[in-house]
Formats: sequence, C-alpha cells, structure tokens
Amino acid sequence: MAKQMKQVMDIRASKGITVGQSNEHQRKWSEKGWNNAVDTGNYDRSREPLNFEIKKGGIVSSVDKRKNIPQLMAENLAERGIKDPNEGREIPKYRTVVNFIFGGTRERMLEIAFGNQKVDLTQGADNSHIKRSSDIERWAQDMYRFASDRWGEENIVAFIVHLDETNPHIHMTLLPIDKDKKFAFKKMFAGKDKYEYKEIMLALHDELAKVNEKWGLKRGDSIAVTGAKHRTTEEYKRELSGQCTTLEGQIEENKKILKQLYDDIRFAEKRVKGLTTMTLNLEQRKDELEKEIAAVNEELKNGKGNSEELHERIKELDNELQKVLDNLADKQAKLEQANEQLDELKSLKDKAKDMTEQYQQQLRLSTSNLTQQVRFRLADVLLDDLIRDFKLILPTLSLGTKESLDDSLLQDMAERGEDIIKCAIFLYANLVDQATNFAKGHGGGGGGSDLPWGRKEDEDDRAWARRCLMMAHRMMKPSGKNIRR
Repeated sequence: MAKQMKQVMDIRASKGITVGQSNEHQRKWSEKGWNNAVDTGNYDRSREPLNFEIKKGGIVSSVDKRKNIPQLMAENLAERGIKDPNEGREIPKYRTVVNFIFGGTRERMLEIAFGNQKVDLTQGADNSHIKRSSDIERWAQDMYRFASDRWGEENIVAFIVHLDETNPHIHMTLLPIDKDKKFAFKKMFAGKDKYEYKEIMLALHDELAKVNEKWGLKRGDSIAVTGAKHRTTEEYKRELSGQCTTLEGQIEENKKILKQLYDDIRFAEKRVKGLTTMTLNLEQRKDELEKEIAAVNEELKNGKGNSEELHERIKELDNELQKVLDNLADKQAKLEQANEQLDELKSLKDKAKDMTEQYQQQLRLSTSNLTQQVRFRLADVLLDDLIRDFKLILPTLSLGTKESLDDSLLQDMAERGEDIIKCAIFLYANLVDQATNFAKGHGGGGGGSDLPWGRKEDEDDRAWARRCLMMAHRMMKPSGKNIRR
C-alpha cells in the first residue's frame, strides 16, 4: 500500500523570540556551534548553502544573516508605530510571536527540494554537489502567499526554508497583529474558547490542504484525534528530555478541561431538567385550558348560562391558551437546544477522556524511552570503564587467575571488545551473513550462517541483545574453536 504524503503545519505561540532561536533559524553559528549542531542533530553543513528565505513580495533570496530576528521584529514594529507590550517587562506577559513550521512527509519534501538527485542522509556525508530544485522555491512561495493572504504580509518577520536537515521545511516568524495594529493572538488564533479554537485550527488545516494539493500533500490527521505533534527530528531530540514533563502538563490541563466540562454538563443537565419541568407544566396547562374551552362551548351550545358571559369567558381562555402555546413553543425550542448542547458537551467529555488516556499512554512510552536511553548510555559508560579497569589490572594477576579467565567474555572484550560489539550489532539486526563475514574478516571463525538464527517470539529486547552478544563472542573466536548456536 502506497504511503500517504501528508502536509505538516505546526503552530506555537511565544512571548518573543530569542537570539539563540534566531541563530538556529538563520544558521548564524560559530565553528564550535556548527560542530555541536552536527554532533547532536541531523544537520548537513554541506547543504547549508541551499537554504533560502522568502522576502517581501515573495522574492526568493539567500538567508540574510546581518540582522537577527529579534532586531527585524523591533524594526518592523518601529516602522509601523506599534509598541511591543512586553517591552520593559522583567517577565514577558503577552504572546507576541507565532512560530510556524510548514512541511510534509519526508519522502515527498525531499523530492520537491531535490528532484531525482540522491541525497546521502548519513551523518557527515558530503552533499555539496546537490542542487536546489526550483519546485521547492515555488512551494515556499505558495506557503508565503497563503500566510500573507491570511495574516498580512506586513506581519511576517522571517520566512526561512531549511534544506540542510533530514526533512526540508519552513520556519516562519509571524507577529499576531490585527488590522487595528493591535497584538491580538487570541482573536486571530485562539478564539473566545476551546470550541472556537478547535474550529479555527480545523479550518486552517483545510485551507492549507487546498494550497498543498497541487504539491501532492494531503491534509494530515487532526491533532484532536491523533494527539500528534509535528516537529523535526532535531526538535524531537532536543525536547525528548522534557517530553515527560510536557505530557504531565498536558494531562493536568486535560484534567482541568474535563472538570470544566463536568461542571458544564451538570449545569446543562439542570437546565434540561428545568426546561423539561416547565414544558410538562405548560402542556398540562394547555390540556386544562382546552378542556375548559370545550366545556364552556358545550354550555353555550346547550343554552346554559349567560351567552354574553360565556363568549367573554371563551375569549379569555383563548387568550390564555395562546400565551401558553407561545410559551410552550419557546420552551420546547430551548429544550431541544439544551439537549443538543448537553449531547455536545458529553461528546467533548468523552473525547477529552480519550485524549487524557492517550497522553497517559504517551507519558508511559516517553518515560520508558527516556529511561531506556539513559540506561543505554550508563551501560555504555560502565562497559568502557570496566574494560579499561580490567586491562589495567590484568598484568598484575597471577598466572592461575589469568588461566581461569581464558576464553571468558570479560577477557575477550578487553582484547577485542569493539569487534565483538560490531558483530553483535549485525546479529541483532538479523544480518547473519554480514555478521559471519565480519567475524571471518577480523580473525574470527565466523561459525557459519547456515544454521537457524533469529529472535524468539517471547524474547524481550534485553534477552535478545544478550544472546546476540554471546553469539558474537563465540563467532569472533579464531578458527578451529568449537562454535555452538
């Protein structure tokens, strides 16, 4: 089944933008900064010259690094006579910047950016021969026009396209300023409540999908359904350590939303109950009036009582009945509306509960991932230290002790640990032939690749890794040794 190519639009409000963020967007790094970026992220310095920005009027230009984004923001506001509401505040209070990331599925974005050219995404690879496709420029101009038409070109402070990362994407820095020249993030993006915010975001993704349709990018799943966050690999790596805290915050926020929804539901239920009681009382009164009118008409028909008084009584009853009917119609309409609102609130409550459960599941997964990463790093350090210490004390051991350690994993790891680990990695990936060839090419017997090898159905990661390491230890022994699987 062909993979669906989907658009990405990530929106995050902030109370300003830092020079550090600006340096990342503009790639305004020192040599040390570049080295650190390449070591910790998926940046390709050989492709950095391919980055570009869109200037006013939709003009494609090289990235201008002479002024940082905070300076450009200050100049923009000064030219328009608008004051930054956070200026002079020790702690910023107002959301004055909206940071956007535009992009899409990696395969499609690489195709738009580089056409049929093969980009080597291996860390440290030289891609200086790669040329930028004109398609990526036209796509970026389409995104620029979309943003300009919706929020005003004068509000775009920076619009930078990155082609030096794993997935090509755009960083746009936008000022949420309305037509009255006022900072108005809530009015422009958040809406008056969570329901309006949801509608604004859904509509925004729908509108962008119309622009991206010609580029083969479809609308992504709603974040309300998936709980997904669009971010680059580098951002994910940088934020992984704080992801658990973020998810805990989301869970707490969802609990607040749930509490508010429960309060709203209780209020809506009381309203439905009150309207139901009023409706029943009015229907009862309608029946009573209709019966009384029928009885008076019967008296009039049979010539009982004063005809004039009976006609006057019927007129009074008819007037009262009409008021009751009008009131009843009003209450029935309000009751129907209240029931619809109650159903909507209950639906939102169910969705909020599902989201909370999803966040809790993500938290458990993130905690597990983070714990696993820390465990791997600690184990790596511990193994290096143990082997180093063993190498230091090995010459001081007695002959008998040395003989008892012959063929042991500890001694072999001290002597050729790096080769054993590399062989184990091939085995862990089920690349038995490569593991065998590697072992034979580095002095080991190899052990042959014709025997069955693979992970057992009930085998966890730790047990599988340990078995691969023990097998690699055997395979790296010189030819002639007995190899067992």
